Amino acid sequence: MTDETQNAGDDGEIRTGPGMSESIENAQVISSPDEKPDHDGATLVTTSHDVITAWAKERGGTPATVEATEHGERMGVLQIDFSHDDGGLREVSWDEWFETFDARRLNFIYQEKKSNGNQSTFFRLDNPEREDA
Repeated sequence: MTDETQNAGDDGEIRTGPGMSESIENAQVISSPDEKPDHDGATLVTTSHDVITAWAKERGGTPATVEATEHGERMGVLQIDFSHDDGGLREVSWDEWFETFDARRLNFIYQEKKSNGNQSTFFRLDNPEREDA
């Protein structure tokens, strides 16, 4: 990874740092919704807003934050809500979600399909600049 990658945003390039997880190092980088995983069950990573929204919408997901995790005016823990059962999540706009995602310099680690070929809703957000990541 180059230093230029550390400042990446909505272009699909991953963000790097001292706390970069092994999951990211071994993941396939996806920069466009048109790119496909090498195989079912592959670990994928992106910062592309288009990739993330397409992936979530295909699964009926909406952007959300975990209630009671806010810090003053700052949005709390980011989540994607697939169940819509009001289980402690508050829906937010994609603009709000991505503003926080980019400000926190997060990577979106996800899976398109499970190894058995079924659609996956697995994802996690990773900040490679956190020393305890």
